[in-house]
Parts: sequence; structure tokens; C-alpha cells
Amino acid sequence: MAFYEQKIIHLDGPVAKETINNKTICQDLFEVLDWLPSAFADLLFIDPPYNLTKSFNGTTHRKRSVAEYGQWFESWFAKIVRTLKPTASVYICGDWRSCAAIHLVAERYLTVRNRITWEREKGRGARSNWKNCSEDIWFCTVSENYVFNSDAVKTRRRVIAPYRDSEGNPKDWEKTDGGNYRFSYPSNLWTDLTVPFWSMPENTDHPTQKPEKLLAKIILASSRPGDWVLDPFLGSGTASVVAKKLGRFYVGIEVDAKYCCLAEKRLALVEHDKVIQGYSDGIFWERNSLLEQERISTAKETQPGLPLLLAGTYRESR
Repeated sequence: MAFYEQKIIHLDGPVAKETINNKTICQDLFEVLDWLPSAFADLLFIDPPYNLTKSFNGTTHRKRSVAEYGQWFESWFAKIVRTLKPTASVYICGDWRSCAAIHLVAERYLTVRNRITWEREKGRGARSNWKNCSEDIWFCTVSENYVFNSDAVKTRRRVIAPYRDSEGNPKDWEKTDGGNYRFSYPSNLWTDLTVPFWSMPENTDHPTQKPEKLLAKIILASSRPGDWVLDPFLGSGTASVVAKKLGRFYVGIEVDAKYCCLAEKRLALVEHDKVIQGYSDGIFWERNSLLEQERISTAKETQPGLPLLLAGTYRESR
């Protein structure tokens, strides 16, 4: 732990972006908010405490009324908008209790473009209510001029009923040695994510850790290599880790020293392992498709002169 503590930084006044480049800041967001540089971030990813009572390594965030949660959210959100470039995009996570307040605040400062809903396959059953197994992400931009690389986040899906044209050729799909597949444009309903669990290399003991695959979709869609990604509630570091794997600069802010050290440990591991589970050869795969991925990779390896892309390779839209 001491080794990673040496890598985290503390701010004591205003800083230039070079000072915080690829750094984890271990402080309360309210303490450092006014010291961050202006107009440096290309992508802001926000995963704040949701509006429920939950403990984070001994620190408890308590449920409030929707109005009170909105006031707390706006108290720091209004200031962090200053860090964004005119072309920046913003993604804000929330659950059904939080989303109404988030939407109302976000639209005062940004253009709200969509709401993504993603399926959490984990979750406890409820006898007197619907099982809560989804979360939302608000997609916003600072202006009408923003990055969105749809080709970089297409999903490879198996074709169950393959249609053919009048000449018998595949229609909107391709036939491969591993099966029949179609590349689907990204939608605002994500059902191909797996919440990190004990056997996944990316898993930590953070209670609300997001999948690396989720961040890969966001970073690939809304930034370019060399862009800056800011996460003011870094947790165990997923946004910074994926940004590093995909060739972006990153800045993370986290109040808990243990989680900062976990983030730095994961960042160090990226030097030797840039794999993002569910994303390989520039392709997002459906859940539980590892065997299909391996079959296709094997088929490619048997074709002379056909190079394999590295896992996590960036595919920029044209």
C-alpha cells in the first residue's frame, strides 16, 4: 500500500493541467474543485454517490429527498463544468432514485442528448417490488460541436435468422468460420455488460465499481487518442484505467486513500495488460461469447498474412 501511496497527489492551490496529467488526486472534490484548470477536459465521466444510503469503506452517504439530492449535485456540478472544453462530452451515472434530479440539473448547464439504460445482471430479488437490475447514464455535451465515433462502438451480434438478397448474398451480416454475425450501431440500451465479480481480473472490493467495458464504450465513442478524461468520483479507478488502456490522458479525484491506492495498483498493471473483458480486436462482443471470440481468433491465426489487432485497439470513425 505504501508504494502506491507515493504515486497519489494532493493539491494545495491552483494547478496547470500538466501537474495533474495521468494523476490520482486523493482529496475531497469540494476541496480541489476551484483549483482545477479551466477548459482542459475532453470527456467528463461522473459516477457520484446515488441517492440512497450506502457505505464506502466506512464513509456513509445517506438518502435525501429528490430536492435535497439535486441541491447537493448542483453544488459541485455547476463548478466542474468550468473544466470542460467547448467540444467536451459528459456522462453522468444514476439510478431511478437519482435520475430525475440529475436530469434537471444537467439541462441547466449542458445539452442533454440521451439517456442510456444498462442492465445489471446482479441484484437481489424483491417480494413486493420489481427487482432493481438497471442503471442510467445521461449523455450530455457542452455544445453542438462534439465527438461521437459510432463506428468505434458497434456491437458484434450473432445472426439468428440470416436474411439474404435476391442473389443469395448475406444482407447486413457476414458469414465467418465462427458463425454468422452483424455489426449493430450502438443504441441507448446496453445489455452486454457484466458487473465485475470475484473471478474477473478487474474486480475490486469497491461496492459500486463499473465494468471496464462500460467505460470503454464511453471513451471510444466520445473521445480521441490523446484526449483528456476527468473522473471526479474515481472510486477504484476504472475510468483512469480504461483511459490509459485506450491511449487517453486521465485525471481522477477520490477522497478515500484506500481506493486511490487500488486505482494506482490497477494503473500499474496496465503496463503489462491492456485487455478489456468483452472488447477485443476492436470489437464489442455480447456477454458469454468467449468461446466464439476464441474460435474467430484461431481462424484468423491460420490465415497467413492477416495481422491480429491488439486488444483494445482504437477504431476511429470515418
